[in-house]
Amino acid sequence: MRLSGLHLRCADPAAQAAFYTDALGMQTLDGSRVGYAGQDADLVLHPGGGGYAHDPAQRYWKIGITLPNLDHAVRALRDKGVAVSEPKQFLDIGYMAHLSDPEGFVIELLQWDFEDNRVSDAGDADAPLAEARIGQITLRSGDIQADTAYWKEQGMQLLSLQDVSAYGFDLHFLAFTNEQPPLLDLWAAGNREWLWRRPYTLLEFQHIEQAVFAPVPDLLGIEVSGQDSAETDPSGIPVLPG
Repeated sequence: MRLSGLHLRCADPAAQAAFYTDALGMQTLDGSRVGYAGQDADLVLHPGGGGYAHDPAQRYWKIGITLPNLDHAVRALRDKGVAVSEPKQFLDIGYMAHLSDPEGFVIELLQWDFEDNRVSDAGDADAPLAEARIGQITLRSGDIQADTAYWKEQGMQLLSLQDVSAYGFDLHFLAFTNEQPPLLDLWAAGNREWLWRRPYTLLEFQHIEQAVFAPVPDLLGIEVSGQDSAETDPSGIPVLPG
């Protein structure tokens, strides 16, 4: 089993694909599918969308792109005219920056190492996205027990728990893998740089206890390679066979 795709509806799939390939270094895999080489998930871009606006009250949040040197990537994107937030170390979570694609879908850039732990020669300044991958697909959850139970039944395992109580939530990361984090305590900050280096895509939940989140019509589904038939997760998001 593998988390293999995120299906999004767009007003202009061709323009979206051009952004992800030209700005973010992905490859066109077929007419509607873009992604990085490797075992991480792809983006599958469908027509018929438009008018998407990011809203923290919605079930879907973002994708996270993990990479070795965030500063190189931010400089390259700004050189292409792409607006990117200033990189910052967010608590003991990670060194990150944010941007939006042309239709407003949020993208997080997340460095493998914490800001002060990155080695001086990390990444390639001339090809800063050469080792990038879609590291996370992030949903919001008001009932994390139901969400984690569903995905564990599909074959995922819980790899990390992260306390962000200062901002009113915590984070839960699951993946289709047999790997074990280096530290047995899933809350341990010492697991996080290991987590950001995984070659596969994690399913991340931002958990706010008992919150109710609205569906996103332009989110058409999460694709799982190895699944036999379509179904829905506890909130009604389609889970599609890959």
